[in-house]
Amino acid sequence: MNRKLKLWELNRPSVEDFKKAEKFPIVLVLDNIRSLSNVGTFFRTGDAFNVKKIYICGITAQPPHREIQKTALGATESVEWEYVEAIDELVTRLKEEGFTICAVEQTEETTALQHLDVRTDNKYALIMGNEVDGVQQHVVDASDKVLEVPQFGTKHSLNVSVCAGVVLWELIRKFSLK
Repeated sequence: MNRKLKLWELNRPSVEDFKKAEKFPIVLVLDNIRSLSNVGTFFRTGDAFNVKKIYICGITAQPPHREIQKTALGATESVEWEYVEAIDELVTRLKEEGFTICAVEQTEETTALQHLDVRTDNKYALIMGNEVDGVQQHVVDASDKVLEVPQFGTKHSLNVSVCAGVVLWELIRKFSLK
């Protein structure tokens, strides 16, 4: 028998210990995300993958908000976050701080996620765009890389927060292999 573990058996860190722990050099940038549920999911996923920070831009809602909390399940308390209204200013700042700017989008020339060469001495900023319009063109133009998650079905895209989970898993997996 393969018994399911109880929550207390998972040995997860406390919020205080989590905040002190070393993070992967990855930040999520949420630009004009409309869905409060998606915002909460980004926080929960960011906590699961131990990201350094989440940046919230444009119309994206900010914690505290009841609808964000429903899916974040407290992750707004464990993951550091900051609101920056203008994504252009944030992209410039992150570049100055040495981040590789990665728009997650479908464009004419993309890097398939599995082909991304992850360097453990690099810092990565993953830009996730609006659920309908995606990452703004001028942000794609300012990015160092455009990442695409290969898909094989009839739909054109994944839900943006699901997409973030897939991209984070692959980056963390590659960091862990090196």
